[in-house]
Amino acid sequence: MHGIWPMCFAHFDATGRLDRQAMQRQVQVALRWGAPGVATLGLATEVQKLSASEKRDVIEWTAQALEGAAPLAVTVSGATAQEQWELAQAAVDAGARHLILQPPARAGAPVGEAELEVFFAEVLDGLARRCPEVAVGLQNAPEFLGVGLGPEALGRLRQRCANLRFLKGEASAVIIERTVHEVGADLPVLNGRGGMELLDNLRAGCAGMIVAPDSACEQQRIAALFAADALAEAEAAYAHILPGITFVMQSLDSLVVYGKRIAAWRSGLDVAYDRQCARNPTAFGLAAARRFTQHLGPLPGCTLHPAARSA
Repeated sequence: MHGIWPMCFAHFDATGRLDRQAMQRQVQVALRWGAPGVATLGLATEVQKLSASEKRDVIEWTAQALEGAAPLAVTVSGATAQEQWELAQAAVDAGARHLILQPPARAGAPVGEAELEVFFAEVLDGLARRCPEVAVGLQNAPEFLGVGLGPEALGRLRQRCANLRFLKGEASAVIIERTVHEVGADLPVLNGRGGMELLDNLRAGCAGMIVAPDSACEQQRIAALFAADALAEAEAAYAHILPGITFVMQSLDSLVVYGKRIAAWRSGLDVAYDRQCARNPTAFGLAAARRFTQHLGPLPGCTLHPAARSA
């Protein structure tokens, strides 16, 4: 995995059900601006609020919208290896070429590093037997998830599991640089955090980013400028989008309430329903989201939704 991959938002209709048309629309728009791939079932997809059947619907709809034009990555969660195998198999059956394993979510005491290494080894070994052609990555973000693996444990997993092909972090550029150094250049490391510190992540050796779609299009262009050594232009382009990134990345609720609206309005859509958000949108927050939407403008081939211009 390389480049800027958008992580799909979950869209709901006015009744609270998943909105297939809106979810597929964001994928089609991502293809239009040249996304190297599309990811789903991450935090931006509000995966913790989805039922097992809804997760499978999301995977299938995303794959259908891609129509093989770009690879699909699916984040795989589950408390047991069996749960992760089942969700991973559903993703592979739908056409996913990349899987991102999350640490098991369990009530009570957190999973320790030794137990986590054993868990990931079991899941990776099982996936090697079930779907050997699929590249598997680990979401290794102890600063964000509270649990993770150190370089020695990662080294042992790499020696044992040939299908371990990349890492996905959620950390500062300083931590990512150390991670890249520790794991070596042959294991790509991607970061997230909505594109915070984008250029410094690239300087640190990141292979790419997995970010929500609100400014992924611009981030892809910035990464291309960086790769072409057009640093002044890249810095100016990043300065243009950074205030919006800072606004939506204040919390997960900010991302799925305001970031989702910015992405939707830029695509010509509106957000009909917010599912189980601790903080509902406020008039002030919506006004800010409209301002950032107008600042970024419509996504390629789209027209701003009228809600982005409302007072």
